[in-house]
Amino acid sequence: MSKRIGLYPRVRVEGGGSGTVSQAGAVLLVETVRKSGLDTAISVAMKPWRKPRAVHDPGKVLLDVALGVALGGDCLADVAMLRAEPDVFGPVASDPTVSRLIDMLAAAGPKALTAVRTARAEVRSRVWELAGAHGPAAGDSVIVDIDGVLVLAHSEKQDATATWKKTFGHHPLVAFVDHGPAGSGEPVAALLRAGNAGSNTAADHITTTGLALAQLPRHLRRGHQTLIRTDSAGGTHAFLAWLSKPGRWLSYSVGMTITDIPDLSTWPKGMRLVVRKERPHPGAQLRFTDLDGLRLTCFATNTKGGQLADLELRHRRRARCEDRIRNARDTGLRNLPLHDTAQNQIWLEIVSLALDLLAWMAMLALTGKARRWEPKKLRLRLFSAAAQLINTGRRHWLRFTARWPWTDEITHAIGRLNSLPNPG
Repeated sequence: MSKRIGLYPRVRVEGGGSGTVSQAGAVLLVETVRKSGLDTAISVAMKPWRKPRAVHDPGKVLLDVALGVALGGDCLADVAMLRAEPDVFGPVASDPTVSRLIDMLAAAGPKALTAVRTARAEVRSRVWELAGAHGPAAGDSVIVDIDGVLVLAHSEKQDATATWKKTFGHHPLVAFVDHGPAGSGEPVAALLRAGNAGSNTAADHITTTGLALAQLPRHLRRGHQTLIRTDSAGGTHAFLAWLSKPGRWLSYSVGMTITDIPDLSTWPKGMRLVVRKERPHPGAQLRFTDLDGLRLTCFATNTKGGQLADLELRHRRRARCEDRIRNARDTGLRNLPLHDTAQNQIWLEIVSLALDLLAWMAMLALTGKARRWEPKKLRLRLFSAAAQLINTGRRHWLRFTARWPWTDEITHAIGRLNSLPNPG
Protein backbone atom coordinates (compact mmCIF):
# COMPACT_ATOMS: atom_id res chain seq x y z
CA MET A 1 0.00 0.00 0.00
CA SER A 2 1.52 3.33 -1.12
CA LYS A 3 1.82 6.24 1.28
CA ARG A 4 -0.63 9.08 0.60
CA ILE A 5 1.27 12.33 0.06
CA GLY A 6 -1.53 14.62 -1.17
CA LEU A 7 -3.35 15.53 -4.34
CA TYR A 8 -0.71 17.90 -5.72
CA PRO A 9 2.96 17.39 -6.52
CA ARG A 10 5.40 18.67 -3.95
CA VAL A 11 7.54 21.57 -5.18
CA ARG A 12 10.47 22.99 -3.22
CA VAL A 13 10.66 26.77 -3.15
CA GLU A 14 13.61 29.15 -2.89
CA GLY A 15 14.39 32.73 -3.85
CA GLY A 16 17.24 34.22 -5.86
CA GLY A 17 16.17 33.14 -9.35
CA SER A 18 16.72 35.24 -12.50
CA GLY A 19 15.90 35.24 -16.18
CA THR A 20 12.12 35.08 -15.74
CA VAL A 21 9.73 38.03 -15.93
CA SER A 22 6.54 38.01 -13.86
CA GLN A 23 3.48 39.89 -15.15
CA ALA A 24 5.11 39.61 -18.58
CA GLY A 25 1.76 39.85 -20.34
CA ALA A 26 1.68 43.49 -19.25
CA VAL A 27 3.91 44.13 -22.24
CA LEU A 28 0.58 44.47 -24.08
CA LEU A 29 -0.16 47.61 -22.07
CA VAL A 30 3.36 48.93 -22.56
CA GLU A 31 3.07 48.51 -26.33
CA THR A 32 -0.33 50.20 -26.25
CA VAL A 33 1.30 53.17 -24.51
CA ARG A 34 3.99 53.37 -27.19
CA LYS A 35 1.75 52.92 -30.23
CA SER A 36 -0.85 55.36 -28.96
CA GLY A 37 1.77 57.99 -28.18
CA LEU A 38 0.48 58.30 -24.62
CA ASP A 39 4.01 58.31 -23.17
CA THR A 40 5.03 61.35 -25.20
CA ALA A 41 1.73 63.17 -24.65
CA ILE A 42 1.81 62.72 -20.87
CA SER A 43 5.49 63.63 -20.72
CA VAL A 44 4.80 66.92 -22.50
CA ALA A 45 1.76 67.59 -20.31
CA MET A 46 3.77 67.04 -17.13
CA LYS A 47 6.73 69.19 -18.21
CA PRO A 48 5.76 72.13 -15.93
CA TRP A 49 6.19 69.85 -12.92
CA ARG A 50 9.62 68.48 -13.86
CA LYS A 51 12.40 69.88 -11.72
CA PRO A 52 15.71 70.78 -13.45
CA ARG A 53 17.73 67.94 -11.91
CA ALA A 54 14.95 65.36 -11.71
CA VAL A 55 15.99 61.80 -12.57
CA HIS A 56 12.49 60.56 -13.41
CA ASP A 57 10.14 62.09 -15.97
CA PRO A 58 6.93 63.01 -14.06
CA GLY A 59 4.89 61.84 -17.06
CA LYS A 60 6.38 58.36 -16.81
CA VAL A 61 5.92 58.35 -13.03
CA LEU A 62 2.21 59.05 -13.53
CA LEU A 63 1.95 56.39 -16.26
CA ASP A 64 3.75 53.84 -14.10
CA VAL A 65 1.16 54.31 -11.34
CA ALA A 66 -1.62 53.96 -13.94
CA LEU A 67 -0.03 50.75 -15.25
CA GLY A 68 0.15 49.42 -11.70
CA VAL A 69 -3.56 50.16 -11.25
CA ALA A 70 -4.39 48.51 -14.59
CA LEU A 71 -2.59 45.40 -13.33
CA GLY A 72 -4.72 45.33 -10.18
CA GLY A 73 -3.00 47.74 -7.80
CA ASP A 74 -5.11 49.90 -5.51
CA CYS A 75 -2.58 52.30 -3.99
CA LEU A 76 0.52 54.29 -5.00
CA ALA A 77 2.90 51.74 -3.42
CA ASP A 78 1.70 49.01 -5.81
CA VAL A 79 3.95 50.54 -8.45
CA ALA A 80 6.55 48.22 -6.86
CA MET A 81 5.42 45.40 -9.17
CA LEU A 82 6.72 47.45 -12.11
CA ARG A 83 9.93 48.39 -10.32
CA ALA A 84 10.75 44.68 -10.01
CA GLU A 85 10.84 44.24 -13.82
CA PRO A 86 13.03 47.03 -15.31
CA ASP A 87 13.54 45.10 -18.57
CA VAL A 88 9.82 45.52 -19.34
CA PHE A 89 8.91 48.76 -17.60
CA GLY A 90 12.21 50.64 -17.51
CA PRO A 91 13.37 52.60 -14.45
CA VAL A 92 10.56 53.21 -11.96
CA ALA A 93 10.61 55.96 -9.34
CA SER A 94 10.75 55.27 -5.63
CA ASP A 95 7.67 55.49 -3.42
CA PRO A 96 8.68 58.89 -1.95
CA THR A 97 9.19 60.31 -5.47
CA VAL A 98 5.75 59.07 -6.53
CA SER A 99 4.14 60.60 -3.43
CA ARG A 100 5.87 63.95 -3.96
CA LEU A 101 4.60 64.11 -7.55
CA ILE A 102 1.01 63.42 -6.48
CA ASP A 103 1.30 66.15 -3.85
CA MET A 104 2.64 68.63 -6.44
CA LEU A 105 -0.14 67.84 -8.90
CA ALA A 106 -2.77 68.09 -6.18
CA ALA A 107 -1.41 71.48 -5.14
CA ALA A 108 -1.61 72.67 -8.76
CA GLY A 109 -5.34 71.94 -8.79
CA PRO A 110 -7.23 72.52 -12.06
CA LYS A 111 -4.02 73.26 -13.99
CA ALA A 112 -2.68 69.73 -13.47
CA LEU A 113 -6.05 68.11 -14.12
CA THR A 114 -6.44 70.05 -17.37
CA ALA A 115 -2.95 69.01 -18.49
CA VAL A 116 -3.64 65.31 -17.97
CA ARG A 117 -7.11 65.49 -19.53
CA THR A 118 -5.86 67.37 -22.58
CA ALA A 119 -3.21 64.70 -23.18
CA ARG A 120 -5.81 61.94 -22.84
CA ALA A 121 -8.13 63.65 -25.33
CA GLU A 122 -5.31 64.05 -27.85
CA VAL A 123 -4.32 60.39 -27.60
CA ARG A 124 -7.95 59.23 -27.68
CA SER A 125 -8.44 60.81 -31.10
CA ARG A 126 -5.38 58.97 -32.42
CA VAL A 127 -6.49 55.63 -30.94
CA TRP A 128 -9.95 55.97 -32.49
CA GLU A 129 -8.35 56.69 -35.85
CA LEU A 130 -6.15 53.61 -35.51
CA ALA A 131 -9.16 51.50 -34.51
CA GLY A 132 -11.13 52.61 -37.58
CA ALA A 133 -14.17 50.39 -38.07
CA HIS A 134 -13.55 48.80 -34.64
CA GLY A 135 -13.68 52.14 -32.82
CA PRO A 136 -16.61 53.54 -30.81
CA ALA A 137 -17.30 56.27 -33.40
CA ALA A 138 -17.15 54.04 -36.49
CA GLY A 139 -20.66 55.12 -37.53
CA ASP A 140 -19.75 58.79 -36.95
CA SER A 141 -21.85 58.76 -33.76
CA VAL A 142 -21.11 58.06 -30.14
CA ILE A 143 -22.99 57.31 -26.91
CA VAL A 144 -21.85 58.70 -23.54
CA ASP A 145 -23.32 57.20 -20.34
CA ILE A 146 -23.31 59.21 -17.10
CA ASP A 147 -23.94 57.75 -13.67
CA GLY A 148 -23.07 58.19 -10.02
CA VAL A 149 -21.02 55.72 -8.01
CA LEU A 150 -20.63 55.38 -4.26
CA VAL A 151 -17.05 54.91 -3.06
CA LEU A 152 -16.86 53.86 0.58
CA ALA A 153 -14.32 55.34 2.97
CA HIS A 154 -13.06 53.45 6.01
CA SER A 155 -11.32 56.43 7.60
CA GLU A 156 -11.87 60.17 8.01
CA LYS A 157 -10.99 61.51 4.57
CA GLN A 158 -11.69 65.00 3.31
CA ASP A 159 -15.26 65.33 1.96
CA ALA A 160 -16.16 61.80 3.04
CA THR A 161 -19.69 62.06 4.44
CA ALA A 162 -22.80 60.00 4.99
CA THR A 163 -24.35 58.97 1.67
CA TRP A 164 -27.97 58.54 0.63
CA LYS A 165 -27.56 54.78 1.12
CA LYS A 166 -26.56 55.37 4.75
CA THR A 167 -22.96 54.44 4.04
CA PHE A 168 -19.90 56.71 4.44
CA GLY A 169 -17.64 57.94 1.66
CA HIS A 170 -17.77 59.85 -1.62
CA HIS A 171 -20.25 60.08 -4.49
CA PRO A 172 -18.40 60.77 -7.78
CA LEU A 173 -20.13 61.24 -11.12
CA VAL A 174 -18.50 59.28 -13.94
CA ALA A 175 -19.02 59.10 -17.70
CA PHE A 176 -18.10 56.34 -20.15
CA VAL A 177 -18.19 56.03 -23.93
CA ASP A 178 -20.19 52.91 -24.78
CA HIS A 179 -18.33 50.59 -27.16
CA GLY A 180 -21.48 48.60 -27.85
CA PRO A 181 -21.94 44.83 -27.66
CA ALA A 182 -18.61 44.12 -29.38
CA GLY A 183 -16.46 45.83 -26.76
CA SER A 184 -16.40 47.46 -23.35
CA GLY A 185 -16.17 51.19 -22.80
CA GLU A 186 -13.72 53.94 -21.90
CA PRO A 187 -13.87 56.66 -19.23
CA VAL A 188 -14.25 60.27 -20.34
CA ALA A 189 -15.10 62.05 -17.07
CA ALA A 190 -14.75 61.53 -13.32
CA LEU A 191 -16.00 64.29 -11.03
CA LEU A 192 -15.18 63.75 -7.35
CA ARG A 193 -17.98 64.82 -5.02
CA ALA A 194 -18.73 64.58 -1.32
CA GLY A 195 -20.73 61.61 -0.12
CA ASN A 196 -23.83 63.72 0.48
CA ALA A 197 -23.88 65.14 -3.07
CA GLY A 198 -27.32 64.87 -4.63
CA SER A 199 -28.12 62.28 -7.28
CA ASN A 200 -30.02 64.68 -9.54
CA THR A 201 -27.86 67.79 -9.20
CA ALA A 202 -28.11 69.48 -12.61
CA ALA A 203 -24.92 71.54 -12.17
CA ASP A 204 -22.83 68.41 -11.56
CA HIS A 205 -24.37 66.64 -14.57
CA ILE A 206 -23.57 69.67 -16.73
CA THR A 207 -19.97 69.78 -15.47
CA THR A 208 -19.49 66.04 -16.02
CA THR A 209 -20.96 66.22 -19.52
CA GLY A 210 -18.68 69.12 -20.35
CA LEU A 211 -15.63 67.11 -19.23
CA ALA A 212 -16.83 64.13 -21.26
CA LEU A 213 -17.37 66.15 -24.44
CA ALA A 214 -13.88 67.62 -24.15
CA GLN A 215 -12.48 64.07 -24.37
CA LEU A 216 -14.18 63.38 -27.72
CA PRO A 217 -12.84 64.25 -31.16
CA ARG A 218 -13.85 67.82 -32.03
CA HIS A 219 -16.56 66.89 -34.55
CA LEU A 220 -18.37 64.91 -31.84
CA ARG A 221 -18.42 67.61 -29.17
CA ARG A 222 -21.72 69.02 -30.39
CA GLY A 223 -24.57 67.88 -32.58
CA HIS A 224 -27.16 65.11 -32.65
CA GLN A 225 -24.58 62.44 -33.52
CA THR A 226 -23.55 62.44 -29.83
CA LEU A 227 -26.08 60.87 -27.45
CA ILE A 228 -25.98 61.59 -23.70
CA ARG A 229 -27.63 58.79 -21.73
CA THR A 230 -28.48 58.88 -18.00
CA ASP A 231 -30.88 57.38 -15.51
CA SER A 232 -33.58 59.46 -13.82
CA ALA A 233 -30.93 61.45 -11.93
CA GLY A 234 -30.40 63.41 -15.14
CA GLY A 235 -34.09 64.12 -15.64
CA THR A 236 -34.05 67.80 -14.63
CA HIS A 237 -35.21 70.91 -16.50
CA ALA A 238 -31.82 72.60 -16.21
CA PHE A 239 -29.79 69.64 -17.54
CA LEU A 240 -32.04 68.94 -20.52
CA ALA A 241 -32.17 72.65 -21.35
CA TRP A 242 -28.36 72.72 -21.34
CA LEU A 243 -28.16 69.70 -23.67
CA SER A 244 -30.72 71.30 -26.02
CA LYS A 245 -29.10 74.73 -26.11
CA PRO A 246 -28.78 76.12 -29.69
CA GLY A 247 -25.28 75.49 -30.97
CA ARG A 248 -24.94 72.40 -28.78
CA TRP A 249 -27.94 70.34 -29.95
CA LEU A 250 -26.86 67.12 -28.28
CA SER A 251 -29.10 64.08 -28.42
CA TYR A 252 -30.25 62.65 -25.12
CA SER A 253 -32.03 59.66 -23.65
CA VAL A 254 -32.73 60.37 -19.99
CA GLY A 255 -34.74 58.43 -17.45
CA MET A 256 -37.67 60.26 -15.85
CA THR A 257 -39.69 59.85 -12.68
CA ILE A 258 -43.36 60.80 -13.02
CA THR A 259 -46.20 60.73 -10.52
CA ASP A 260 -48.86 62.20 -12.83
CA ILE A 261 -49.24 63.48 -16.38
CA PRO A 262 -46.45 66.07 -16.89
CA ASP A 263 -46.83 69.37 -18.75
CA LEU A 264 -44.36 68.98 -21.62
CA SER A 265 -44.73 72.65 -22.60
CA THR A 266 -42.42 73.57 -19.70
CA TRP A 267 -39.65 71.27 -20.96
CA PRO A 268 -37.23 71.82 -23.90
CA LYS A 269 -38.80 71.96 -27.33
CA GLY A 270 -38.74 68.65 -29.20
CA MET A 271 -38.68 66.45 -26.09
CA ARG A 272 -40.63 63.19 -26.27
CA LEU A 273 -41.70 61.23 -23.21
CA VAL A 274 -41.89 57.47 -23.74
CA VAL A 275 -43.88 55.64 -21.05
CA ARG A 276 -44.07 51.86 -20.64
CA LYS A 277 -46.01 49.68 -18.23
CA GLU A 278 -44.02 46.64 -17.11
CA ARG A 279 -44.00 43.96 -14.44
CA PRO A 280 -41.32 44.63 -11.77
CA HIS A 281 -38.55 42.05 -11.47
CA PRO A 282 -39.05 39.31 -8.87
CA GLY A 283 -38.43 40.58 -5.36
CA ALA A 284 -38.77 44.29 -6.24
CA GLN A 285 -40.45 46.52 -3.68
CA LEU A 286 -43.80 47.62 -5.10
CA ARG A 287 -44.75 51.30 -4.97
CA PHE A 288 -48.09 52.84 -4.07
CA THR A 289 -48.56 53.80 -7.73
CA ASP A 290 -47.89 50.29 -9.08
CA LEU A 291 -51.50 49.46 -9.94
CA ASP A 292 -52.30 45.82 -10.66
CA GLY A 293 -48.70 44.94 -9.81
CA LEU A 294 -47.42 46.79 -12.90
CA ARG A 295 -44.96 49.67 -12.87
CA LEU A 296 -44.76 52.73 -15.12
CA THR A 297 -41.26 53.50 -16.41
CA CYS A 298 -40.42 56.33 -18.73
CA PHE A 299 -37.60 58.20 -20.37
CA ALA A 300 -37.25 61.44 -22.30
CA THR A 301 -35.51 61.82 -25.66
CA ASN A 302 -35.22 64.41 -28.41
CA THR A 303 -34.67 61.79 -31.12
CA LYS A 304 -37.39 62.46 -33.69
CA GLY A 305 -37.47 59.30 -35.80
CA GLY A 306 -37.30 55.60 -35.06
CA GLN A 307 -39.63 53.00 -33.65
CA LEU A 308 -40.50 53.37 -29.98
CA ALA A 309 -39.31 49.83 -29.30
CA ASP A 310 -35.90 50.70 -30.76
CA LEU A 311 -35.66 53.89 -28.73
CA GLU A 312 -36.57 51.98 -25.56
CA LEU A 313 -33.97 49.29 -26.30
CA ARG A 314 -31.36 51.98 -26.89
CA HIS A 315 -32.20 53.52 -23.52
CA ARG A 316 -32.18 50.20 -21.65
CA ARG A 317 -28.68 49.50 -22.93
CA ARG A 318 -27.62 52.22 -20.54
CA ALA A 319 -27.34 49.30 -18.11
CA ARG A 320 -23.94 48.59 -19.67
CA CYS A 321 -22.70 51.58 -17.68
CA GLU A 322 -23.14 49.46 -14.56
CA ASP A 323 -20.63 47.02 -16.06
CA ARG A 324 -18.19 49.87 -16.66
CA ILE A 325 -18.57 50.99 -13.03
CA ARG A 326 -17.98 47.44 -11.80
CA ASN A 327 -14.79 47.31 -13.89
CA ALA A 328 -13.71 50.67 -12.48
CA ARG A 329 -14.19 49.32 -8.95
CA ASP A 330 -11.86 46.47 -9.92
CA THR A 331 -9.38 49.03 -11.26
CA GLY A 332 -8.62 51.40 -8.43
CA LEU A 333 -12.09 52.79 -7.64
CA ARG A 334 -13.03 50.45 -4.81
CA ASN A 335 -11.63 53.03 -2.43
CA LEU A 336 -9.86 56.38 -2.60
CA PRO A 337 -6.44 55.69 -1.03
CA LEU A 338 -5.37 59.27 -0.23
CA HIS A 339 -6.64 61.76 2.34
CA ASP A 340 -7.16 65.13 0.66
CA THR A 341 -9.84 65.69 -1.97
CA ALA A 342 -7.32 67.26 -4.35
CA GLN A 343 -5.10 64.18 -4.05
CA ASN A 344 -8.00 61.81 -4.64
CA GLN A 345 -9.08 63.78 -7.72
CA ILE A 346 -5.60 63.06 -9.12
CA TRP A 347 -6.18 59.42 -8.16
CA LEU A 348 -9.39 59.44 -10.22
CA GLU A 349 -7.38 60.66 -13.22
CA ILE A 350 -4.91 57.82 -12.66
CA VAL A 351 -7.81 55.35 -12.56
CA SER A 352 -9.14 56.88 -15.78
CA LEU A 353 -5.72 56.48 -17.41
CA ALA A 354 -5.62 52.83 -16.35
CA LEU A 355 -9.12 52.20 -17.74
CA ASP A 356 -8.18 54.03 -20.94
CA LEU A 357 -5.20 51.71 -21.42
CA LEU A 358 -7.29 48.60 -20.82
CA ALA A 359 -9.91 49.77 -23.32
CA TRP A 360 -7.40 50.91 -25.94
CA MET A 361 -5.39 47.69 -25.69
CA ALA A 362 -8.52 45.63 -26.25
CA MET A 363 -9.64 47.88 -29.10
CA LEU A 364 -6.31 47.78 -30.95
CA ALA A 365 -4.96 44.32 -30.10
CA LEU A 366 -7.77 41.88 -29.28
CA THR A 367 -10.48 40.37 -31.45
CA GLY A 368 -13.68 38.37 -31.00
CA LYS A 369 -14.78 37.48 -27.48
CA ALA A 370 -11.46 38.63 -26.03
CA ARG A 371 -12.42 42.24 -26.79
CA ARG A 372 -15.16 41.94 -24.18
CA TRP A 373 -12.96 40.48 -21.45
CA GLU A 374 -13.22 42.51 -18.26
CA PRO A 375 -10.16 43.62 -16.25
CA LYS A 376 -10.21 40.61 -13.91
CA LYS A 377 -10.16 38.21 -16.83
CA LEU A 378 -7.47 40.20 -18.67
CA ARG A 379 -5.26 40.03 -15.58
CA LEU A 380 -5.83 36.32 -15.06
CA ARG A 381 -5.39 35.20 -18.66
CA LEU A 382 -3.02 37.72 -20.23
CA PHE A 383 -1.19 40.05 -17.86
CA SER A 384 -0.27 37.47 -15.20
CA ALA A 385 1.53 35.23 -17.70
CA ALA A 386 5.23 34.83 -16.97
CA ALA A 387 7.90 34.65 -19.66
CA GLN A 388 11.57 33.84 -20.05
CA LEU A 389 13.76 36.87 -20.74
CA ILE A 390 16.31 36.24 -23.48
CA ASN A 391 19.02 38.77 -24.39
CA THR A 392 20.56 38.41 -27.84
CA GLY A 393 22.92 41.17 -28.81
CA ARG A 394 21.09 44.43 -28.29
CA ARG A 395 17.62 42.92 -28.39
CA HIS A 396 15.44 41.57 -25.58
CA TRP A 397 12.92 38.78 -26.14
CA LEU A 398 10.11 37.57 -23.93
CA ARG A 399 9.42 33.89 -24.54
CA PHE A 400 6.04 32.76 -23.18
CA THR A 401 5.58 29.10 -22.38
CA ALA A 402 3.63 27.03 -24.88
CA ARG A 403 1.71 25.43 -21.98
CA TRP A 404 -0.08 28.66 -21.04
CA PRO A 405 -3.57 28.41 -22.60
CA TRP A 406 -3.57 32.05 -23.80
CA THR A 407 -0.04 32.35 -25.15
CA ASP A 408 -1.33 32.54 -28.73
CA GLU A 409 -3.75 35.30 -27.71
CA ILE A 410 -0.83 37.27 -26.25
CA THR A 411 1.51 36.82 -29.20
CA HIS A 412 -1.18 37.58 -31.79
CA ALA A 413 -2.16 40.71 -29.87
CA ILE A 414 1.47 41.86 -29.76
CA GLY A 415 1.68 41.24 -33.51
CA ARG A 416 -1.35 43.48 -34.12
CA LEU A 417 0.14 46.25 -32.02
CA ASN A 418 3.49 45.97 -33.79
CA SER A 419 1.79 46.32 -37.15
CA LEU A 420 0.35 49.73 -36.24
CA PRO A 421 2.21 52.86 -37.37
CA ASN A 422 4.36 54.61 -34.80
CA PRO A 423 3.09 58.00 -33.59
CA GLY A 424 4.61 61.22 -34.85
